[in-house]
Amino acid sequence: MEASEMKSVRLVVMMMMMMFLCVSAKSKLVPCLFIFGDSLADNGNNNRLNTSAKANYKPYGIDFLDSRPTGRFTNGRTTVDIIAQLLGFNKFIPAYATLNSSFNLLSGANYASGGSGILRQTGTHMGQNICLKKQIKHHQIMVSRISDLLGSKRSQELLNKCLYWVEMGNNDYINNYFVPWFYSSGNLYTPQQFALILIQKYRHHVMELYNYGARMIALVGLGQIGCTPNAIWTYGTSNGSTCVSFMDDAVQLFNERLVTLVDELNNAFVDTKYIYINSYEIGSSIDPIALGFKVWNVGCCGGLENGQCKPLEIPCENRREYVFWDSFHPTEAYNFITASKIYKAYNLSYSYPMDISDLVHSFEQINIA
Repeated sequence: MEASEMKSVRLVVMMMMMMFLCVSAKSKLVPCLFIFGDSLADNGNNNRLNTSAKANYKPYGIDFLDSRPTGRFTNGRTTVDIIAQLLGFNKFIPAYATLNSSFNLLSGANYASGGSGILRQTGTHMGQNICLKKQIKHHQIMVSRISDLLGSKRSQELLNKCLYWVEMGNNDYINNYFVPWFYSSGNLYTPQQFALILIQKYRHHVMELYNYGARMIALVGLGQIGCTPNAIWTYGTSNGSTCVSFMDDAVQLFNERLVTLVDELNNAFVDTKYIYINSYEIGSSIDPIALGFKVWNVGCCGGLENGQCKPLEIPCENRREYVFWDSFHPTEAYNFITASKIYKAYNLSYSYPMDISDLVHSFEQINIA
């Protein structure tokens, strides 16, 4: 990373810290936020499922409120938690599984589920999860409840002004395509064919969101899955690379098609704005050493072969110096850096054709009591 770019990163982080100090005093930039995703965004939806993909036990959440595990697969806040705070939400968006009459349904919901993917079968070797299709079914129920509360016209006005965060596909590779002993996809399809299958199904689900009123949609690209401690331990690296190249090459085929999909949808629907969050580029641009991280190839807890932290395991003390919390998921410190680049991108290669801040400011705000 060049010195000028590093200076920009530090400036953005400082600005974000200042924004956090006054976030409770400002109004929300969007009335509601709906989150679709996997374990990078899950905040408790998997807690009651029959699955090994859970994070509702210590040491998960050690740096969260009251040091309590909530189901987040990290030591503190997720990237989308931080973005929500930057948008002015003074309470975390609730997990759909926890919603009841005591919550303000008009602020949105988090449908994300650890281990889930675009494909229904993805992640099922670990047990139950809520795939993207089911997450949208849950959103349909939410839309119906909001309509009952506000009436059809006002509910549509509200939903049109909400932000929709969709972060899916990583597990379709990590917990499907690259698990040949349980899934056939890696043997049946080339990486190019598999990326096309995923995008075709993804497009269908994104259009469902449009039909339910979504007009501001952030589609999050896939990250460097070959750079996780688990991937490196499982497959090793070659040719001087620090990551597993064949895994990263495969997800880039998906990302290329996702950019094309964003262009297609923006051209087709003048009343809707789609953006592509380039997680891969964001990750590859971060120089962990320059940002104060000292460990980036081992998780703060959890054995490499296990992937997740073990119940009641004592994690590393210097968590701000670790990129990874366990062998798959980043620490809150790293999530903060990622969120800074997503929310206000100083490099448009990180977010196309605009960043989250510009996206939400491009729509007039409405005030729902």
